[in-house]
Amino acid sequence: MWTLEYPVYLFLLAVVPVGIWMRHFRKRRGGRLTFAFDIWKGSGFSAKWTGLNILLGFSHLLFWSGIIVFIIALAGPSLFIQERIFLSRGIDIIVVLDESPSMAAQDFKPNNRFQSAKNVIREFIAGREHDPIGLVSFGREAALRVPPTLDYGEVLRGLDSLNLMDLGDGTAIGMGIAVAALHLRSSTAEYKVIILLTDGENNAGEIPPETASDIATGLGIKIYTIGIGSQGEVPLEFTDSKSGKVYKGMYRSGFDEELLIRIAEESGGEYFTALSQNSLESIFKTIDSMETRGQKVKLGIKTIPRHNVFLVIGIFLLFGDYVIRKALLKEVLP
Repeated sequence: MWTLEYPVYLFLLAVVPVGIWMRHFRKRRGGRLTFAFDIWKGSGFSAKWTGLNILLGFSHLLFWSGIIVFIIALAGPSLFIQERIFLSRGIDIIVVLDESPSMAAQDFKPNNRFQSAKNVIREFIAGREHDPIGLVSFGREAALRVPPTLDYGEVLRGLDSLNLMDLGDGTAIGMGIAVAALHLRSSTAEYKVIILLTDGENNAGEIPPETASDIATGLGIKIYTIGIGSQGEVPLEFTDSKSGKVYKGMYRSGFDEELLIRIAEESGGEYFTALSQNSLESIFKTIDSMETRGQKVKLGIKTIPRHNVFLVIGIFLLFGDYVIRKALLKEVLP
């Protein structure tokens, strides 16, 4: 929303019509010789409509437009922005995503499990406000991709950069939880949450899932666990981002449901099973509604001065008038 800090200067606009009349329409304004037609005894003179006349008129338009823009700049145009200022900290959330090869299983049509999970996480992030969100992924190893931040664009970029098997071909659930807990340990948020998505059994990593869960619970972190995928044989196809090799085949799907239930219950969270894209979306909507806390918010007003923009525009307009009259019309200017 635009506003003017010194609107009284707009009264100067009333001078513009007077100036136009004085410069262009007032009789005996200088530069004219009075000559009676009864002495001339000839036909009258009429100005021809030429390109030079049009150019001269355009230069006059630039001049007076520049004067008007300068007057507006004097009035102090500013951009008036109303913004919400949060007085309390939100919930710190880290999403822990499995990127093992089994996540390429194609039972989440039209995408595989991995792409479907990324799409749903993206929607979840878009629905949050003032809650720092981070991202951890794991395969045979685990890594922090984005620390908890309010820069959701950075989180989304980190999410888009994830590829299957970047961290090996194993499933280190315990390492994923441990890395997330480590980066939530120093958080001053009252509520801290881990959302774990996996479709396999823990078969790698130095830290067992039970130990990692105990560490997180001791730090006051709630863990939501999501088991992804249907049981039994499912088609699998993916391209290794490092070697470019394409893998195809049938994969016997399954995850340790008892482990995921135990991790969730001990931390005060909840376990979910996602068998399709729609069910995964519903799960994240449920978590989103469960992990919503009232926050103290006040409305603030931010004023951004924009008079410098009008000054630059005015200078260009007057400079355009000068160039046309001096360089093109060859007028003698002071």
